[in-house]
Amino acid sequence: MLKGKSAVVTGSTSGIGLGIARVLASKGANIMLNGFGDAAEIEKIRSGLESEFGIRALYNAADISKPSAIKEMIDTTVESFGSIDILVSNAGIQYTAAIEDFPEEKWNAIIAINLSGVFWGMHYALPHMKKQGWGRLINIASAHGLVASPFKSAYVAAKHGVVGLTKVAALETAEINITANAICPGWVLTPLVEKQIKDMAAKDGISEKDAELKLLSEKQPSKKFTTPEELGELAAFLCTDAAAQMTGVPLPMDGGWTAQ
Repeated sequence: MLKGKSAVVTGSTSGIGLGIARVLASKGANIMLNGFGDAAEIEKIRSGLESEFGIRALYNAADISKPSAIKEMIDTTVESFGSIDILVSNAGIQYTAAIEDFPEEKWNAIIAINLSGVFWGMHYALPHMKKQGWGRLINIASAHGLVASPFKSAYVAAKHGVVGLTKVAALETAEINITANAICPGWVLTPLVEKQIKDMAAKDGISEKDAELKLLSEKQPSKKFTTPEELGELAAFLCTDAAAQMTGVPLPMDGGWTAQ
C-alpha cells in the first residue's frame, strides 16, 4: 500500500512511535527512526524492521527541541530515500505539577518538544512534499488536545496547540494533495504511562494491576488501553487514497474519554 513511500516518525524507538513505524513498514514504507535509547537496542529495532518487512530503515538521533537538528533529519531522509512522503510527529515528554509549582525549564522543554517540534517538522518537510505533489502530515496529539486534566498545564497547552496547528496546516495545503491530521490517543500502555502506574501504585499502596484499573477508570470508559498497533493502523489509513479528503481533523482513539 505504501511501497515506495518514505516516512519520518519522531520518537519512534519505543511506545506509540515504534508501533506506528512498524505498521507503516508493514505496508511497504521506508522508515526514518528517531528518538533516544540504547544504541544496540535501536540498531536491533532498525535492522529488525528491514529484515521483517523488506524495507529500508535508518535512524537519526535528532533532538526534536532543536530546529536545526530537525532540518538535518528531514534533509537526510530525502537524500537517503529520495523523498519524504509521510511525517509522523510523535515525540513528546510529560511532567506534572500545579501551575504555581511548575518549573520554568520543564514548561520550556515540553513546549519545545511537544509543540514547537511539530511545527518545525512540518516547516522543513512541506517544501519537499509540495515539490513532489503529495504528502501526509500526521501529528500525534492526545485526548489532552481536546480536554484538560489538572497538573498537566504544559502538556495540555502543547497538545491543544498541536490540534490548532494541524488545522492551520490542513487549510494551507487543502488544494495540493497534502493532508494534515491529528491523532488523539487516550491512555496507551507506553513506558511513559507505565511509570505513572508504578508511581500511583507506590503512592496509594496498591498493586500495579489495581493502579492500572484506577488510572483507566478515571478517564477511559472502555477500561482498556489503546495499543500502539491500533494507532499505527489509523496512521496508515490516513496515508491511503480513501482518506484523501480527511484533513484538519483531530481523531480521538481514547475508549470514549472525550465522549464524556
